[in-house]
Amino acid sequence: MGRVEGKTAIVTGAARGLGEGIALLLAKEGAKVVVTDVLEDGGKEVAEEIRREGGKAIFIKHDVASEDSWSMVIEKTLSEFGKLDILVNNAGIQLIREIAETSLEEWRHVMSVNLDGVFLGAKHAIRAMRESGGGSIVNISSVMGIIGNPDDTAAYTASKGGVRLFTKAAAIECSKAGHGYNIRVNSVHPGVIETAMVSSMMAQDKDVKKRLESSTLSCL
Repeated sequence: MGRVEGKTAIVTGAARGLGEGIALLLAKEGAKVVVTDVLEDGGKEVAEEIRREGGKAIFIKHDVASEDSWSMVIEKTLSEFGKLDILVNNAGIQLIREIAETSLEEWRHVMSVNLDGVFLGAKHAIRAMRESGGGSIVNISSVMGIIGNPDDTAAYTASKGGVRLFTKAAAIECSKAGHGYNIRVNSVHPGVIETAMVSSMMAQDKDVKKRLESSTLSCL
């Protein structure tokens, strides 16, 4: 308990699933949490749950693909809690579509949330964190950011692969080898977690769980 006592964290896509779990755990470990999501009702419920348990949290409706939205979130975070120590870039969407049937609009929508959102979050978090002496950025990629799979998820896979390599570049830039901002940047690559997004994939294809599990095992 208390591993992040006194820290302020932003968690995107925190209204449900993995983001909700991250937000609740950070609060349990002592952080003040800014819960953000486009899902307003769920996000408010997560923030309220944190407060019921004695923690500090606010909810901000947030489109991670919008730079104006990011500026607003950072401004409200600093106004409410005085600083930013942790950013978890968790928000993401899935698209199940064969490459030949994927429109450019669909492709760009996946990239705007999954990759542009991570870039914008890192950009604005770095600006805030370097003013206060450092911090930690955690980008949620995926096992599918390491390998491909046969489930018509090329757009998602490409976006998460981009998150992985963007994270490496950002980590070097923020380190002593780069600008010495004292900001750690890491990516996490979860395997199959039965969140709402994964459940929707399974509803479309009963065999997808076995294939996702196989893809996860092949990375070990």
